[in-house]
Amino acid sequence: MDHRPFGRTGLRVTPMGLGLAALGRPGYINLGHGDDLAGRRSVEQLEDHAHRVLDAAWDAGLRYFDVARSYGRGEAFLGRWLRRRAIDPEAVVVGSKWGYTYTADWQVDADVHEVKDHARATFERQWPATRAALGDQLDLYQIHSATLETGVLDDADVHAALADLKADGVAVGLTLSGPRQAVTLEQALDVTVDGTPLFDAVQATWNVLERSAGPALAAAHDDGRGVIVKEALANGRLTPRNDEPAFADQHALLHDQARRLDTTVDALALAAVLHQPWADVVLSGAARIEHLHANVAALDVDFDDEAADALAALAEAPAAYWQTRDELAWT
Repeated sequence: MDHRPFGRTGLRVTPMGLGLAALGRPGYINLGHGDDLAGRRSVEQLEDHAHRVLDAAWDAGLRYFDVARSYGRGEAFLGRWLRRRAIDPEAVVVGSKWGYTYTADWQVDADVHEVKDHARATFERQWPATRAALGDQLDLYQIHSATLETGVLDDADVHAALADLKADGVAVGLTLSGPRQAVTLEQALDVTVDGTPLFDAVQATWNVLERSAGPALAAAHDDGRGVIVKEALANGRLTPRNDEPAFADQHALLHDQARRLDTTVDALALAAVLHQPWADVVLSGAARIEHLHANVAALDVDFDDEAADALAALAEAPAAYWQTRDELAWT
């Protein structure tokens, strides 16, 4: 797998990485997540399973790994895996996030799984825990799901803390969520500390259903920021697991193009994201080794203009897309 520059950070990344949102805790909103774990829900079982998927990702050539404080034990799982494999920090890029606190207490049916708070006090509490779990392997620390509503883009105290972190050699970024991703990113690009742009990177949702952040991500990339794409498979909606009758026509279109290009629906959907010239890293959210391998196959899909034109018809209004996502069940 090739490596490419990640904005102006000096880091080099592979075009596909692995996100641990579905591997660090027993519940997540991906369709079929409970089946993926197949009863492996104790801390010990899930860590062993996560390490097996990480091994498969490493063997497949993935060299970017994404976690967060709110991914249950995700940071600890990843940190122990990196140490067990004695992986040179120069050989891998690791990103994590702060701003959400995991509150589910290892329960899938918890009323609240995570709580967001972007105050400086949260950063000061979570940063030492991230550093303890990942040590000097951490390359990128991101505000988790920054929005205009939390006020984090106007918080000079948070900006100063992140600038100090950046001065210590850790790249600083933000992740986005919701129908106003593009507006949030446009404001984030203007944030400076002592005249220097604060954010080195952005991670956002972009897939063939939710395309609204595309122009803003392209602008960020052109401005030298690293760009990571999450939820390329729309939490499983762009896989055969989506058996919603209302999605039947969309699935037929996906299957037609997948057959034409001799690939699978999920690889086709990932290939559509990999095809975007501004996408530096596209995350696989696989929770099973076979799904990881199917995702990696997207790198070999000969995605073309005919596929791009056909899949353009799948675009949903951002508000409708995010409403559907908000209704997905934790399993």
